[in-house]
Amino acid sequence: MHKQDAVPQALLLALAGYVILACGDAVMKSMSGVWPALAVVALRFALGAIGLGLVLVWKEGRAAFAVPRPWMQLARGAALAGASLAFIFSIFIMPMAEAVAILFAGPIVTALVSAALLGEKLPRATWGAMVLASAGVILVLRPNVAVLGWTALLPLASTVIMSAYILLNRQTARDTDALGAMFWASAWATPICVAFAFAGHISAVPELHVGPLPASVLLRCAIVAVTASIAHSLIFMATTRASAASIVPAGYVQIIVALVLGLLVFGDWPDLLALAGTTCIIVAGLWLWRASTRAGKPVDDEIVETPT
Repeated sequence: MHKQDAVPQALLLALAGYVILACGDAVMKSMSGVWPALAVVALRFALGAIGLGLVLVWKEGRAAFAVPRPWMQLARGAALAGASLAFIFSIFIMPMAEAVAILFAGPIVTALVSAALLGEKLPRATWGAMVLASAGVILVLRPNVAVLGWTALLPLASTVIMSAYILLNRQTARDTDALGAMFWASAWATPICVAFAFAGHISAVPELHVGPLPASVLLRCAIVAVTASIAHSLIFMATTRASAASIVPAGYVQIIVALVLGLLVFGDWPDLLALAGTTCIIVAGLWLWRASTRAGKPVDDEIVETPT
């Protein structure tokens, strides 16, 4: 099938993936106050690594575990762990849609980091999108900073770390296939998150103390591990059927689904300024995408996926 003819199919796959990711984020948020965020993330990645490892052995055998440049895979795992911890803390303490919206400023951050570290030249559209996205982030964070203090900046931290993860993905894209890439990221993220969970447990912060594992938390973490793998696979499949430029706009449906789920499940009513900020971030992302496609540049870095 010609890629152009497969665009509708690719869009459906991507849309399904992003809807599933938003639902997974809602499941994660439902564990707020039930078990510590650090422990939740550690358990989710442990279950994901086990499941992906079993699938990898079944499909490719033991040879799949011989991966070049293991230190680069460790760096990917560390970045994914950091982005996930910051993001899960974010959705535990603030409206889910707002945390997700800030994450979608990631392509602008990635472009800036690429310019700083890799010497890539930034077109004017990127600077314009950066200003608009920055205004959007400020509007979204405004009420949360007033209420939560500096912890409200966690989604922004997640965005920056996730941008580093995306750049590392670019550097290691030829080292392994998509399944192997997901496995190694989860496998390295697991011990890092376990270490953070243990540090939280022995700290003097009562909210970070890890008590007995509730069966409902185990079930929900397993659901997220499975659905996240399915969602990322669907989005990857979409990129194999059509160009990344064709499916980037589909990602913004995740913000809409997060907004609806936040309202229906958690009673999170976004104020007008937060909605305006979210709109600015979406417009900035689409502006950057449009400029990149017109210039004939690859837009793989503009595909945003939440680190859950």
